[in-house]
Amino acid sequence: MESTGFATQVDPVFIFVTAVSVLFIIGITGTMLYFLFRYNQKRNKVAKDIHGHAGLEVIWTLVPLVIVTVMFYFGWVGFKKMLNPPANSFEVKATARMWSWLFQYQNGFQTDTLYVPAQKPIELTLNSVDVIHSLYIPAFRVKKDVVPGKLKNKLWFIADEPGSYDIFCAEYCGQRHSYMLTKVVAMPQNEFNNWYASVAEESQGEKTETGSTEELAAQRGSMIVKTKGGCLACHALDGSRLVGPSFKGIFGKEVTVLAEGVEKQVIVDEKYLRKSITTPAAEIVKDYPNLMPPPPLNEQEIEEVIAYIKTLQ
Repeated sequence: MESTGFATQVDPVFIFVTAVSVLFIIGITGTMLYFLFRYNQKRNKVAKDIHGHAGLEVIWTLVPLVIVTVMFYFGWVGFKKMLNPPANSFEVKATARMWSWLFQYQNGFQTDTLYVPAQKPIELTLNSVDVIHSLYIPAFRVKKDVVPGKLKNKLWFIADEPGSYDIFCAEYCGQRHSYMLTKVVAMPQNEFNNWYASVAEESQGEKTETGSTEELAAQRGSMIVKTKGGCLACHALDGSRLVGPSFKGIFGKEVTVLAEGVEKQVIVDEKYLRKSITTPAAEIVKDYPNLMPPPPLNEQEIEEVIAYIKTLQ
């Protein structure tokens, strides 16, 4: 779905740059063809020295200067607007990791899809836990680098209409860079308010849960795997091979691992899963790359993830 967003500032600049480029291509190509015809060897048996022309020197210096200055001005006006989120913006923290997105709302709730109210300014605070990424929403004409460390870039936009909009990573960040995809889901304000109130109860532990202790742990582990852990960027749930082994059927299975370059057989039990989460590089399953960073999970969350993996038989 398309949205205007910053399109009213960005699109005219791109159109202007494209139009000028086309005109220059036509003009330069035409001039080259004219000189090839006018000054070919048949018409000019004897070569002659060509002296400078002050008027032409001024023209081809000033004309590009004016054009580039106009491009810079309109680009800067649009960019300056993008630097200053409105005071009434709805704030969300966006965290990037190889290779997934995590969005945390002011009530503490986390999702891997960005849910926002339509027709309201949205301010994203961007951070990366590993390498440089870049959050790009083509429909809104916004893109900003997501840098690890202390630097927290800001990005803001308005979804003019309810709908679903693509989010890409626009900075090459590793083997599964092209799979680092998610969505902005813009909802009418009333619908968003209802959704936000319901997830606020869940994030604050006020939502009534039913089931056994193990079932509840597995339910919470499923949510962690899909959001905070960023696990599904590398581990499938259906048995297919990605960057890492699939979670389906892995519990209780005997696998070959490399520990300090030495092969050995291990049973995937709770102890092995905990070690794989806290120190991923210690024992790598054979034929898989050593790419996993330790996820930002506490001990309880690790237990819940393990409980969930145990159910995937």
